[in-house]
Amino acid sequence: MRHSKFGRAIFVAGFHVIGMCQLAAQTPEEFYKGKTVSLIVSSAPGGGYDATARITARTLQKHLPGQPNVVVQNMPGAGGIRAPNYVYAIAPKDGSVLTLMQNTIPFEPLFGNKAATFDATKLLWLGSPNVETGIFMVWNQAGIKTFEDLQKKEITVGVPAAASQPAYLARLLIKTMDFKLRIVAGYPSANDSLLAMEKGEVDSFPNFYNSMMASRPTWLKERKTVLVAQWGPREPLINDVPYLPDIVKDPDKKALLMSASASFYLGRPFMMAPGVPKDRYEAMHKAMMETFHDPAFAEDAKKIGFAELAPQTGAQIEKVVRDVYAASPAVLQQLKMIATGEGM
Repeated sequence: MRHSKFGRAIFVAGFHVIGMCQLAAQTPEEFYKGKTVSLIVSSAPGGGYDATARITARTLQKHLPGQPNVVVQNMPGAGGIRAPNYVYAIAPKDGSVLTLMQNTIPFEPLFGNKAATFDATKLLWLGSPNVETGIFMVWNQAGIKTFEDLQKKEITVGVPAAASQPAYLARLLIKTMDFKLRIVAGYPSANDSLLAMEKGEVDSFPNFYNSMMASRPTWLKERKTVLVAQWGPREPLINDVPYLPDIVKDPDKKALLMSASASFYLGRPFMMAPGVPKDRYEAMHKAMMETFHDPAFAEDAKKIGFAELAPQTGAQIEKVVRDVYAASPAVLQQLKMIATGEGM
């Protein structure tokens, strides 16, 4: 009887091992066929990142092996940190989850944000459809026409949270351009901040050109907002808007502005968590690149306000991230100050 039980145990164990081997031996096509892939976006519905996630999901599924269903899930919170934390530590590492995050979020651990519990240097980057041009826009009733006006008159900036990307950008402009900005935190999302501008609750919002065109495409034509500055990759469609790297004369401030703008070259970065099988990551990366070069995606991108596409590979994103993490202690200290607001 003991031999019989022992034999059955060996059989069950062997069957389990065989099953695991068969699972591991699945090709990406076999794995993804019939699956639902979750594309988690680290912001609330209604903004530029949400719109980017949705048009990406629509085209991505046809380029993935097995053509799985790709579903967008919004996971805002903690200034955009909640989503990458979840994907890094909790979400399945089987290749069925990817994330789109705001482009300053990869640097939160570097800036000492203890809420950011992921390691950005270990993330599996999938690329980005574009680079981003930073803009500072002011509501037309605020009495601001030029960036020089912002150095004389204090105005309010509505942001989601003190650790959010818009707050970071506002502090960057205070530090490098001496803009007189009073940051008002507490709006649930970027879209709520824009609504607050429309209601006259706040005067301004630091944004990206593509995000503005996605969420408020008529504002410029209707002259509801004034663009007083641009920085990062220059946007040809707004050549008349002052380009800050050409304006800043102080070499230390200029170096800080350029380092702090590294995130703009990430555009809208997609990633997977470390631990995803290599062949599934490679399949996802290939599908993502094909998506960004797909005419259907380009057409959708125009509809949500993308001026143009400039696809970045996973390797390009990784290099930008690693270069910032390797910056000098002096630069990192200044970046940390801007990220946290401490000492400003």
